[in-house]
Amino acid sequence: MGREAAGRTSHRVTFVVLAAGLCAYSLLQSMVIPVLPVLQTELGTTQADITWVLTANLLAAAVATPIVGRLGDMFGKRRMFVSVLLVLSLGCLLSALAGAMPLMIAGRVLQGVGGGVIPLGYSILRDEYPEGGVATAIGVLSSLIAVGSGLGLVIAGPIDSALGLDWLFWLPMVVGVLAAAVAFRVVPESRVRTPGRVNWGAALLLSAWLVCVLLGVSRATSWGWGSPPVVGLLVGGAVLLALWITVESRSAQPLIDMRMMRLRAVWTANLIALLVGLTIFAAFAFIPQFLQTPPEAGYGFGASIGEVGLALLPQTAAGFCAGLVAGRLGQRFGPRNVVTAGTLLTALAYALVTVAHDEHWQLAIAFVLMGFGAGVTQASMASIVVTAVPREQTGVASGMNANIRTIGGAIGSAVMATVVTSTAPPGGLPTEGGYTTGFLLLTLGMVAAAVATRAMPDTGRAHRRRAPEAAAPGLAPLPSDP
Repeated sequence: MGREAAGRTSHRVTFVVLAAGLCAYSLLQSMVIPVLPVLQTELGTTQADITWVLTANLLAAAVATPIVGRLGDMFGKRRMFVSVLLVLSLGCLLSALAGAMPLMIAGRVLQGVGGGVIPLGYSILRDEYPEGGVATAIGVLSSLIAVGSGLGLVIAGPIDSALGLDWLFWLPMVVGVLAAAVAFRVVPESRVRTPGRVNWGAALLLSAWLVCVLLGVSRATSWGWGSPPVVGLLVGGAVLLALWITVESRSAQPLIDMRMMRLRAVWTANLIALLVGLTIFAAFAFIPQFLQTPPEAGYGFGASIGEVGLALLPQTAAGFCAGLVAGRLGQRFGPRNVVTAGTLLTALAYALVTVAHDEHWQLAIAFVLMGFGAGVTQASMASIVVTAVPREQTGVASGMNANIRTIGGAIGSAVMATVVTSTAPPGGLPTEGGYTTGFLLLTLGMVAAAVATRAMPDTGRAHRRRAPEAAAPGLAPLPSDP
């Protein structure tokens, strides 16, 4: 009890441990992207097969994130946080030692399970921080996730050159093991639990429809949107989704409470998460390709892996700053208005890239706007979801929101790939028009997200009324609206 009581007064220590775990996961998400061609050569595989390094990780994260969040609500968030970090570290070990694709894929699947650290981290913050400081802490944690993803693009090339590919996995493994050990020692176990048992039937259905939808979408570019496997996967995913909702709605102990999902703050946040994921993940995947295109194609800069990372640093820095101020902005103007402003700012950034992408300074301005807009949007959205539900459902609610954003990202990336590559001649590079059309679609997608934010409940007045009582700047809990 002494250690636990002492831990509850050490909010900064808890935050640092959570940040380390989440950064290890976000680094693994992005570091492999720039070095996929090198991995292909090292593993002796084909260009089509190497994409499974990303696809396997995406599928595992999508399945594990909401389930791990629910398990944390039931059995203890610290226990699950430590366990997930150890699974992630084991995945890093397998990938670091991999000399062939099967072991690499197995490692990437285990690393995807590490996506559970996101809802667990948010849940622990809500349990341990004073009410008034929750939104600020979640905002900063969200910004650190973005920093980790951006930093992965920056350091992948130098790590490969100086240490070798295996160190792309050794370094996150060390961070993961250390974070797990320190978390076990200093992070207090959650006092808020959800009684009941795991509904494994619902978990199986959830996993099945997620795998069908994400596998179909992620492989549509190579297999063809109208191919029988893709159509079969998407139709099967839709049927399984409907069956899962029916089972969960009738279950006495649902894996994910459908009544919670019908709260206006929750369903609107999930809709916006889908739209935001559609645009942000697609931009994240294709802006580096645009920068790396040789100028001889009529556009692009012929940038190296390291130069791409440096070009994206302003976006990463702006996203981090956005996370630092998101809580205060939400307190001052209300979370709905902050999310609206963030999505509009991101839409403006995509519009600038659409019409002006010939000079580095043009892209730098767009990247700063993109980073700040997306950063403040995602940080505010995380706070809204966490504070909209009862404490005992924090993990599963934030896990589903992160999962829906991932689904949107998979769909957006696949659509962007179809649009961009449709302009490429056989064996050639896409035309500038393909990218321009793609970035225009991203602009429209983010405008749609901005429109959707107006359906969110307006809690600005409640924030201003409760702000003087808050222990620290941040969001007050949202009402549980019908």
